[in-house]
Amino acid sequence: MESLSKTPPVLVARGKRKIHWQLVLPWVIPIGLVLVWQLASRLGWLSSATLPSPIAIFQDGISLVQSGELQKNISISLFRALSGFAIGGSLGFVIGILNGISKTSRRLTDSTVQMFRNIPHLSLIPLVIILIGIGEAAKISLVAVGVLFPIYINTLHGIRSVDSELIEMGHSYGLSKWQLFQKIVVPGALPTILMGVRYALGVMWTTLIVAETIAADSGIGYMATNAEEFMDMKTVLLCIAIYAILGKLSDLIAKGLESYLLDWQKAKGGH
Repeated sequence: MESLSKTPPVLVARGKRKIHWQLVLPWVIPIGLVLVWQLASRLGWLSSATLPSPIAIFQDGISLVQSGELQKNISISLFRALSGFAIGGSLGFVIGILNGISKTSRRLTDSTVQMFRNIPHLSLIPLVIILIGIGEAAKISLVAVGVLFPIYINTLHGIRSVDSELIEMGHSYGLSKWQLFQKIVVPGALPTILMGVRYALGVMWTTLIVAETIAADSGIGYMATNAEEFMDMKTVLLCIAIYAILGKLSDLIAKGLESYLLDWQKAKGGH
């Protein structure tokens, strides 16, 4: 009886192999492109002046790390990105919550927010520079404006999409308004809210790239702009690769947050 209840070793091995392949597959195309790029550079198909090889870019990164320049500029960019995300994300979340649960608040502010949402936030750069200057506040403000609207829209949509039957059931069980919000509204809206967080993280990096290339004396974008003036393609491509890696890490963190916070959905599906 005990042997029948155990999973056969062959099936366990296949399951582990399948999991390993699922982890490897997302990296197949990026790694393949880098290998082809390196091979083309090695064979002389690509000019090292216009498109340096991945190894040359990696060596340039090592020299910048040794000088301390790379980590300094990455830390500055991270500070700007996370500060703007925290400010804009918090505002978008709070306004989305208020407009989702209150008709009065929604009628008062939603039209105004939607009006501003349709203005490309990067077009505000000249206005921000005139009003705030070119300091840290300007860059953080642009990131905050960029991430505010995706989080607001998804928070509002998530709350308004909660099943009304679940809310009625909560009323029938005598739940208070706070208990309804905490136990029914938030869990029901959470998948959509987290979708907005993932989208906002992409907007965060896009906005920061532009902000740092226009008016900055530090950060990854500044490094890329400065290198472009001296035709240093290795550093330009290194900065692009760093942005790509940071964007991928942000997405992985967002996915991990989804898996952690939405674990109850898997448990429900399992039953």
